[in-house]
Amino acid sequence: MALLVEYYKRLPDRRPEDDSSTWAVRLQEGLGAFRQEAAMRYTEGTLQRLLAEHHRDVRRAAVLGLGMIGTLASSKPVAGRLHDRDSQVRQLAHDALWSIWFRADTPEHNQDLQKLMRVRNPQKALAGFDGLIQRAPSFAEAYNQRAIVHFRMEEFQKSIGDCETALKLNPHHFGAASGMAQCYMKLHKPKAALRAFRSAYRINPNLEGVEETIRTLEDVLGEEGKKEDR
Repeated sequence: MALLVEYYKRLPDRRPEDDSSTWAVRLQEGLGAFRQEAAMRYTEGTLQRLLAEHHRDVRRAAVLGLGMIGTLASSKPVAGRLHDRDSQVRQLAHDALWSIWFRADTPEHNQDLQKLMRVRNPQKALAGFDGLIQRAPSFAEAYNQRAIVHFRMEEFQKSIGDCETALKLNPHHFGAASGMAQCYMKLHKPKAALRAFRSAYRINPNLEGVEETIRTLEDVLGEEGKKEDR
């Protein structure tokens, strides 16, 4: 535990003279060193257990480590840190979950996902995600990213379907829950949108603007909003 915190405290701080490129290089070098040291000394299970430590620096370091080397098995314990009393732990948990989700399948499929996310033509991207999902039907993030493409193409029902599948495969995917809520808003279904926003908020109460949107929908729906399952 002491070593992990020591590794974490070695991460560089940005110096006043650092421009963006210099800082990016220094930070990546520091993160690379942290990853190597943590992977050599700690297992995924040990890092998961350290998430419950009282000292915030231990939790920060453990979350950061899991974001670098954790598998989908770490999704649930890391998602629990989205409710941590320390704001930096919460932010690190948010970032760690996305990192875990993006590499949750085979290295080949993970690489394909990254390539498809850079495709600007929606039809080409959609065809690519269709193929990826055929090859990797349990890859939750592939469904979530295809949902984003469907949303941009204004195919909201298809997007909802992909978000639902992503959540079945990964119940902690606040991005899919929030995306589903946005689709229901586009379809002018405020009750369904409220349920989805509440689901996203239960997973991650740090999502920007979601709490305010929930309050707005509750006001608009009145008694109907209050009756909706919280």
